[in-house]
Amino acid sequence: MFIGPIALPNRLFAAPMAGVTDRPFRKLCKQLGAGYAVSEMVTSRKDLWNSLKTSRRANHDGEAAPIAVQIAGTDAPMMAEAAAYNIDRGAQIIDINMGCPAKKVCNKWAGSALMQDERLALEIVDAVVAACAPRGVPVTLKMRTGWSASGRNALAIARAAESAGIAMVTVHGRTREQGYKGLAEYDTVAEVKAALRIPVVANGDITSPEKARDVLARTGADAIMIGRAAQGRPWIFREVAHFLETGEHLPPPATKQVKGWLLEHLHDHHDLYGDYAGVRSARKHIGWAVRELPDGDAFRARMNLIESADEQVRAVADWFDELADRHPLLPRITPAAANEALADTDDTDCDASTSRRQQQA
Repeated sequence: MFIGPIALPNRLFAAPMAGVTDRPFRKLCKQLGAGYAVSEMVTSRKDLWNSLKTSRRANHDGEAAPIAVQIAGTDAPMMAEAAAYNIDRGAQIIDINMGCPAKKVCNKWAGSALMQDERLALEIVDAVVAACAPRGVPVTLKMRTGWSASGRNALAIARAAESAGIAMVTVHGRTREQGYKGLAEYDTVAEVKAALRIPVVANGDITSPEKARDVLARTGADAIMIGRAAQGRPWIFREVAHFLETGEHLPPPATKQVKGWLLEHLHDHHDLYGDYAGVRSARKHIGWAVRELPDGDAFRARMNLIESADEQVRAVADWFDELADRHPLLPRITPAAANEALADTDDTDCDASTSRRQQQA
């Protein structure tokens, strides 16, 4: 699997999710089997580049290559400048956001709103590719099937983007109108794959190894991208990899092994955000990890009252130690429970789930 000249270890990708796929989460996903992980979207607005929020998103210290950064905006020259800004800070791949359905993004005609204006969308593609090509940095594009059911134009945009020099296209199998409601459809993804020579990635509702296998078979896609299903369960990547290779399910991880992964993630998270903001923004990651586990709801309610980083780490360690005494292997989450859990995270793909006060802290 290649993106331009860059070789990837496998075809299992972690989707960009604002408020989720920060550097600590990307590192964890890569450690647990993701061959590629894309950053939270970085604004093209230059006046925000020095903000604490953007500076954290542009921090790739200790992250394994390749480093991919998603940029968002509506002005072609600004997007080109944003690409150069992120390359200067370590980006090896630039991804253009044309898939975010969040109202606060689409109301400014960014994200999936760009699919309503194909001329502007291609101006942005041309400008970003022109900025990246001299530096040997490939550009990718993530989009939806279209703005609405009556306006599915992913195929037209994908063809034009390939001609403009885009190195890979990812298609989420929903329109912007759908948000995250209903079911993803893969016929449009298959049409895009059949028409393009560059790699095409399928995204949307991939919650299990079986679903990954089925989506790859149905679409012919070169890779799959997993988003919400990895929240609280980043080991899904190694589970999918094992199933695709052997046709068999990997045994559940040891509960104490999961504890070790989560504690490592917590320490990295606190280091990036500091104690105050780190404790608060880590709550959602802990909540996702325990939501389907025995007594997870009660622990999540208690954990949300903790104010100290050290106390948060101790609480997670103690809870998983107690769980391990009853369940040496992590209780398996059923596909139905995984699908239900997705419904609780509908708005996180593009919409940061921490408050403005937490982000500024």
